Amino acid sequence: MAKCDQGYLCEVCGLEVTSIVESDLYLRYVIGELDAERLHLSPERHLRCNPTLSQYIVDERFEPMIMIGPFASENLDDEFVARKTDVVSSGYRRLWQISDSAEPISLLDYPLDRDDKR
Repeated sequence: MAKCDQGYLCEVCGLEVTSIVESDLYLRYVIGELDAERLHLSPERHLRCNPTLSQYIVDERFEPMIMIGPFASENLDDEFVARKTDVVSSGYRRLWQISDSAEPISLLDYPLDRDDKR
């Protein structure tokens, strides 16, 4: 397969990230942690390969991640964890909206509204 026929490869496991709903890269973009200009320069990971971020996803379509260590949500400030869970879970739901859309959505319209990132 030609390199241009492959999707992004996960920097952790080396496998292809085949869907936007499993993309750490696009989740970070959607929630405002990454600028559009940096997308093509930033490493990709499966959400499951980045428990530091994915531990904050609460959605029936995503099997919960349990992180162990100093950055596990159970070791962090409750208010921070609540805010982070709200933003990351909203971003995950946005990835599903993008994936399920019958009409193309501009890359610039992927991110959550500012009000959703409080």
